[in-house]
Amino acid sequence: MFRNSFLRSLLLLFITNIVGWLIFSFPVQAQNVDPYVLRYLTDEPVEIQSDRQGGTQTFSVEDLSAGKVLFTDSCLNCHAGGVTIPYPTVSLSLEDLKAATPPRDTIKDLVAYMRHPVSYDGSDTNYWCREIPENWLSDAEIDNLAAFILQSAIKAPGWAKN
Repeated sequence: MFRNSFLRSLLLLFITNIVGWLIFSFPVQAQNVDPYVLRYLTDEPVEIQSDRQGGTQTFSVEDLSAGKVLFTDSCLNCHAGGVTIPYPTVSLSLEDLKAATPPRDTIKDLVAYMRHPVSYDGSDTNYWCREIPENWLSDAEIDNLAAFILQSAIKAPGWAKN
């Protein structure tokens, strides 16, 4: 009897150690985290410039992943890899976003553009880019979309390159 209980205890200890090792040896990937975001953009929260006064907003990996989903669903047809297919000379690179009139290289500026798109020089409405009203994407959602675009422009290799 002592031998059976000892063997059971030993087996239970062995199984517990194996399960513990498996749990702590392999990081669990959150369901809402995109592998592309983890590999190319960041694996931790990032601060992105939110306005021209130097303010920043912090975005989690999940926020950027949600922004990537929105980009894929809403922008990818014209902006594959950050390139602007209807206007190949104007991309979603940080340099091109900054050089636009008005500039589009902060969260608030890019969101303002997406809410009311204007031409690159700011002289006319841009009918190529879809307007995104508040009843379509909330402020948080469109901020995540803008954050994905800006973080891609900063970090992603090959982003906005023809």
